Amino acid sequence: MLNIRNERELDYQIVEDITRKAFYNVYVPGCMEHYLVHIMREHEDFIPELDFVIELDGQIVGNIMYTKAKLTDEGGTEKEIVTFGPVSVLPEHQRKGYGKILIEYSLKCAAELGYEAVVIIGSPANYVSSGFQCCRKYNVCVEKDKYPAAMLVKELKPGALDGRLWFYSDSPVMIVDEKKAQAFDDNLEKMEKKWMPSQEAFYIMSHAFVE
Repeated sequence: MLNIRNERELDYQIVEDITRKAFYNVYVPGCMEHYLVHIMREHEDFIPELDFVIELDGQIVGNIMYTKAKLTDEGGTEKEIVTFGPVSVLPEHQRKGYGKILIEYSLKCAAELGYEAVVIIGSPANYVSSGFQCCRKYNVCVEKDKYPAAMLVKELKPGALDGRLWFYSDSPVMIVDEKKAQAFDDNLEKMEKKWMPSQEAFYIMSHAFVE
């Protein structure tokens, strides 16, 4: 039986542990995502209403967290939007659709809160089935004529981005201090850092741009 609910304070350690297990060695040797989760909750851009866990038979097996972000057009007009991540599912429960369920449930909630668009950084293969498209299709870039292949966009309100050129800005909380993240990880149960083929795939995707 599946249940989705907001994260509670008693869940914090469980969620951080799930995030660590989900991301360790996937994109780099080790990971920093669990430290990001740890610090994100206290940041002004964090959105508690969009902080969800998914339970399977009463056990938390995954989570999703959102922060505010913004788009700025060429005239300096800003639009507050959202981004999500990390999205984490315990390794033994991955590829069963739980992450997609979390994403689609939380996107509906974000729309109900009045947010008009979501921009994320991730592998297109994981998100196109939930309606995300290449940032180039919405004229969303990181700087003039730079459209990262891993940057994906979904309108929660049709026509919200109206064809204008938009520049995307993450919340400052996404800039993780690597030394602090490592010190945080060092105090946890040891996990072996190692190279995985997924790290090379991530490097290629994160450095690729579309025309």
